[in-house]
Amino acid sequence: MNTIPTEYRLEGDGASIQALPKISLHDHLDGGLRPQTLIELAEEQGLEVPAADADGLAAWFTEQSNSGSLVEYLKTFDLTTAVMQTRAGLSRVAREFVHDLADDGVIYGEIRWAPEQHLTRGLTLDEAVEAVQEGLEQGADDVRHQGGGIRTGQLITAMRHADRGLEIAELAVRHRDRGVVGFDIAGAEAGFPASRHRTAFDYLASRFMPVTVHAGEADGLESIRSALFDGRALRLGHGVRIAEDLLIERQDDENTYVSLGPVAQWVRDREIALETSPSSNLQTGAITAWGDELVDHPFDLLYQLGFRVTVNTDNRLQSGTSLTRELALLSDAFGYDLDDLETFQLNAAAAAFLPLDDRDELAELIQDGFDEA
Repeated sequence: MNTIPTEYRLEGDGASIQALPKISLHDHLDGGLRPQTLIELAEEQGLEVPAADADGLAAWFTEQSNSGSLVEYLKTFDLTTAVMQTRAGLSRVAREFVHDLADDGVIYGEIRWAPEQHLTRGLTLDEAVEAVQEGLEQGADDVRHQGGGIRTGQLITAMRHADRGLEIAELAVRHRDRGVVGFDIAGAEAGFPASRHRTAFDYLASRFMPVTVHAGEADGLESIRSALFDGRALRLGHGVRIAEDLLIERQDDENTYVSLGPVAQWVRDREIALETSPSSNLQTGAITAWGDELVDHPFDLLYQLGFRVTVNTDNRLQSGTSLTRELALLSDAFGYDLDDLETFQLNAAAAAFLPLDDRDELAELIQDGFDEA
């Protein structure tokens, strides 16, 4: 298993962030490979990689991802998806993915990925989903045998620039009782609104399948509107550009007075969760309207205004990060304490695509874990 640095502790009480129970809602399977695994799978398949050792490859991904552009950032996935085209490759990546989540203190993780990108070596869509589920279940069994516990769910993703939305939606519904908990669209956001997949979203709504939509990352309010209206999104993937619908009326030494536009009002009042990923948002330029450092991220403003903010990694390989690290970075930037971090996890529990009783159980586990800390 990978190890997460243990030096991430909260200022003041010194609580270990890694040890805290956490929930991960926005984490891409093809963005969470271990570099060594990627090298080994590439060698098996006769594929070239840009670095011969794990540390060098990890550094390459980080460098390539710090482009300030979502389109350039997404190009790194050509390499990761290339080694995830067989049942064995998919299962191994999924199994190790669960190990790494558990090492990071995650007790529930939703893992999103696009089966349509994993068919070049003969797998069908259903076989690909089954292979990932096999790996996720093996990983959870491994964690249990070591005295831990973790639960996972698949978020089946359609690529927003392609025309397979309804087919992928039907795939998600077919596997809803075999590990799939929801649906997503991802990929280049600008120019590809959720409305392109309205037929798929209509189908999902008729089957009561939960939906999250990447929106408000590389495009603004109109993309978010489409996610809410056309996609009936219960969560927004990233969603940080909802801050474009906030009007700062005045500021003084202690307070900022803000009014909410209609889209922001809707998202806040209906507690539609924002799946923020701070490091990734910096890498892709999602927050350039506000600055280029973490302290400029609108996360804190959205939090103070009562939005249901959650903290996520997006792609642990590309961002060289973990959920523990993301929480530590936010704590350093905004002075968050244990209560704040607990709020973020309870927000995630409430937004998870699980039955209410299961979400309540997650909330209890979080509260117990933070009380112990």
